[in-house]
Amino acid sequence: MTFTIDSPSPAVLFPGQGSQTPEMRDLVAATPGLLESCVELVGEDPFARVEESTRFAQPAIFCASMAAWSRLDVRPRAAAGHSLGELAALTAAGVFSLDDALRLVVVRGRLMAGADDSGSMLALVGGEPADAAEIAAAAGVTVANDNAPGQVVLSGDRDRLAQAEEAARERGIRALALDVAGAFHSPAMAPAVEPFRAALDEVQLGEPRFEVFSCATAAPFADVRDELASALVRPVRWRETVLALGEAGVESYVDVGPGKVLARLMKRISAGLKAQSPDFQEAAGV
Repeated sequence: MTFTIDSPSPAVLFPGQGSQTPEMRDLVAATPGLLESCVELVGEDPFARVEESTRFAQPAIFCASMAAWSRLDVRPRAAAGHSLGELAALTAAGVFSLDDALRLVVVRGRLMAGADDSGSMLALVGGEPADAAEIAAAAGVTVANDNAPGQVVLSGDRDRLAQAEEAARERGIRALALDVAGAFHSPAMAPAVEPFRAALDEVQLGEPRFEVFSCATAAPFADVRDELASALVRPVRWRETVLALGEAGVESYVDVGPGKVLARLMKRISAGLKAQSPDFQEAAGV
């Protein structure tokens, strides 16, 4: 069973970490060969350990996205991915083969897990971007994700994030510590950049079948290898990316998943934006 999307000028959106669902392994297992390839490259089944480390979460979520994509009948005008989701978006567009992309995701997860074990991330709910920037600067941490109005994520050393959390609460901004083992999208990821770029240099790139927007630049990819590697230390500009898709002529959106994280963010970015979230579990009969 496939889902047909007949909305005009759709953009397909692929999520990053934090989008995992309990059922996503079943969807991957129902996709011929995908789970077996994932287990072989990771060295074990990553789905049972998604919550433990980014090196397990990344390949599991990527495979779930690609399993869902394989069940989607759509002619996208464009695509975008949130952090890890960029590799899924580029694969959907034909820039990477599925095998190459999965290898890259496994490498990316391992490199990011090894780059930093003393950092974490803190979500600020409420307030303005200027508030988040001031809090981050004062605490010596980084604005890692601008997801939507009222949802910004900081990244850095745990002790400094505790200072940022206190400062946020003094301003009446809700602060939520994220259960991640690393200061992602911050300078702490610098050790991962060069080896990930080397891994990217080893794969062949195809011509994209549709435009893919980078969430680090909020514009179509100009240099896939450079931008994917440098994105490890650059903030995710998701709010700007979604708005840029609209300016490029996108009229509808599909959250490929897993989960519905991006669909929920759409409503925060603009009241007029809405993303379809097909039930791919039902489509797979799982």
